[in-house]
Amino acid sequence: MIYNVNLQIENNTESYAFNQVAKQANGAVWLKEGNTVLLATVVVEHDQVIEDADFLPLTVQYIEKSYAAGKIPGGFFKRETKPSDFETLTSRIVDRSLRPLFPKGFAHPTQITIMVFSVDKEADLQRLALNAASAALYVSDVDINKSVTALRIAKVEGKLVYNPTLSQLRESTLDLYLSGSREDLLMIEMRSIGGDKVDYVDMPAVDPLLDPAMGIEPLVTHTSNALGEDELIEILTEAQQKLFANNARYEEAFAPYKKPTVEMKVHLGGIDEELVNFVRTNHLEDIKDALSQMAKSERSIALKMLRKKILEHLDADEEKLKEAIEYVKREQVRSQILNEGKRADGRTLTEIRPITIETNLLPSAHASCLFTRGQTQALVVLTIGNAKEGQMYENLTDDGTQNENFMVHYNFPGFSVGEASAITGVKRRELGHGNLAKRALEPIIELDNQSIRLVSEILESNGSSSMATVCGGYLALRAADIETSDTIAGIAMGLVTDGEKYAILSDIMGLEDHDGDMDFKVAGSKEGITAMQMDIKLGGISLEILKKALTQAKEGRAHIIDIMLEAEEKIEHNEGVLPSSHHFHIDPSVIGDIIGQAGKTIRDIIEKFEVAIDIDKKSGKVKLTGTSKEKIQAAKEHIENIAKNSTRAPKIEYHVGDRYKGRVKRIVDFGAFVELPDGTDGLVHISKLAKGRVENVRDVVKEGDEIEVEVIELKGNKIALAKVD
Repeated sequence: MIYNVNLQIENNTESYAFNQVAKQANGAVWLKEGNTVLLATVVVEHDQVIEDADFLPLTVQYIEKSYAAGKIPGGFFKRETKPSDFETLTSRIVDRSLRPLFPKGFAHPTQITIMVFSVDKEADLQRLALNAASAALYVSDVDINKSVTALRIAKVEGKLVYNPTLSQLRESTLDLYLSGSREDLLMIEMRSIGGDKVDYVDMPAVDPLLDPAMGIEPLVTHTSNALGEDELIEILTEAQQKLFANNARYEEAFAPYKKPTVEMKVHLGGIDEELVNFVRTNHLEDIKDALSQMAKSERSIALKMLRKKILEHLDADEEKLKEAIEYVKREQVRSQILNEGKRADGRTLTEIRPITIETNLLPSAHASCLFTRGQTQALVVLTIGNAKEGQMYENLTDDGTQNENFMVHYNFPGFSVGEASAITGVKRRELGHGNLAKRALEPIIELDNQSIRLVSEILESNGSSSMATVCGGYLALRAADIETSDTIAGIAMGLVTDGEKYAILSDIMGLEDHDGDMDFKVAGSKEGITAMQMDIKLGGISLEILKKALTQAKEGRAHIIDIMLEAEEKIEHNEGVLPSSHHFHIDPSVIGDIIGQAGKTIRDIIEKFEVAIDIDKKSGKVKLTGTSKEKIQAAKEHIENIAKNSTRAPKIEYHVGDRYKGRVKRIVDFGAFVELPDGTDGLVHISKLAKGRVENVRDVVKEGDEIEVEVIELKGNKIALAKVD
């Protein structure tokens, strides 16, 4: 018998079918929302156990099928091949959300698979993937009686939207993804989305070219839309209530269809208490000495030597002794933090490790930064290319191929932690860390028909290499003379708690990540957050602790930013290597003179001034690119001189009352810029678009529209227009 459950969640209807397909899996669900259909399955090898496993043998795979969107895979192979970045990142989100549900010591190999069979172009596949996987796990025969669900929050025109459509998300200044159960908030992924901001500067008199109603001048600037800590806590408070309520509904609806549970094999790895007491009594100082050697490789060698020393005088099982030493080490790390407010390397709870910064140390690269914080070191290298050099990709919900023009690639070789391992393909963790750094930095830049690639080579790692990538990435942008709307730094926060007392740690190192209870990465400016990622090992976190962690992270970021700003002032650009570009306009009618007969003139300019020239024949926009600012300026003056002396350009003399057909070139909040027949731009203020009041310019005109306009005022080289009905 097929069981169907329909749930109305935040204006979306989710339809779950149980016992319909994949019946041999331990748990399966067919989820439908609109035209989107997913299958999630859970398979557990109950008769197989990984003995003495010190990890959870869980694998999560999210797989998209091209036929779901009526597409045939592109490229030479007409089958789905390796996972896309989106598939890999979605698999990570589901894994990180469901992993805390499994009991400690769970030893059965477990596979969770989510497949997308049909897709609605407005569907949030990451939210649905987690909901489907959680439902399949909940109704399976695994003894887990807790659901986890997803909630995505957008901010459109200043208002919060819960579980937005993809169209709404594209208009949003915030993308906040949460997962949680009835009791706990388990994971947070957040990014701000940069965009234009309209500021107003008071003017002394009314000017119809600016704003005839208020006498103020609009100024359009780029902003990162960083989210303030207090506002984030307010949003999380309401979101947590929604998550808890949603999970209660899921569990109530799914409970009747849960399979009888099978007893699970759990390895708790029984610690030998006698060995623990022996190590604690006789070798605590040796462990403290090992902890003081903060590099992972050095600490590992010191603990190994201690184990060898003990075995010379004690007849004990080596593996049991290793577990006992590890137990005492973890106990010492946590006790020292909670009871003494002191960390293994001697820092206070809020202290940041020493930071050193070198910029443009690679003479042939466009820009570079070596960012070192304690024993974590990231070499971030920047390359500038044209718009066509971006990464082509196509998501299942896209109508066609897209271009990713800002790329952040993160590499983590084994030598960075003293391991002798081969460098192979990009792993999930590397992809996830690069994506986090990209989300942190992307809101502060505005690409100008170019591509930017940041590559972070982790040369040494002892905690928070992804946040070192953020800091080094920002400085590499500035070392390439890329304009940024804010200064961005990243910091990793930790937590140690015994249930009653807790301590929040700033700038955690690898030891504190391994033996602590939280890994919380926060990137942003002094004013707010641009990206955030939180994973809780405890199963949840209170908003009170989270608020304190955010406040402490803000203080840490401010300290790091001050050091970064000092380094920024000392940047020397790689002149002669770093591409530079300049934009200006000429009359489109004189482009023929710039190009010359058979292209001779433009080739001579390129050769003489060593520049690349890109001319838009329709708008007259000219882009010059080269490695010498002086030669770019000289080329600009040469081109403008040709245009000035050209006999081709028709000279239109505008008069008040003249009417022309024009093309809407650009829309802003306060009106529309219209291109007149000779390429000159005029402004139709929002108050001159229609006879009545207009709330939104796009309600009247769209970019590319041909409209009739009348000249209503001339002021210098500015032309004020009114739309003719």
